[in-house]
Amino acid sequence: MRKLNLLIMSFLFGCYVPIVLAADASISISTPPDGAKISRKSKIEVSYEVAPGQSGDHVHLYVDDKEAVVLRKLKGNHTIESLDPGKHAICIKIVNKGHAPIGIQACTNISVI
Repeated sequence: MRKLNLLIMSFLFGCYVPIVLAADASISISTPPDGAKISRKSKIEVSYEVAPGQSGDHVHLYVDDKEAVVLRKLKGNHTIESLDPGKHAICIKIVNKGHAPIGIQACTNISVI
């Protein structure tokens, strides 16, 4: 959308606006699905895929807003040990080389029963 806006502005104002094509950052968590109910005795398998974009370097996995692990692979699985009963948020955030989040994240909410 941003590229389209820049292109329209360049035509309206009669100027040339260079457009840099950048791979957009994105994250998908395929398992566990949002709203999953998981036994408190079960380990939780998190499957994910990340496109870090220009600003990202790697990802961090969080459980309930607490950093759990640094993930260096952009596609893979990570096993979380069993959690206490209740609702939990599992999030993956893209971070830069300094480990600072760049603002792109994906979360899945689960209930441990």
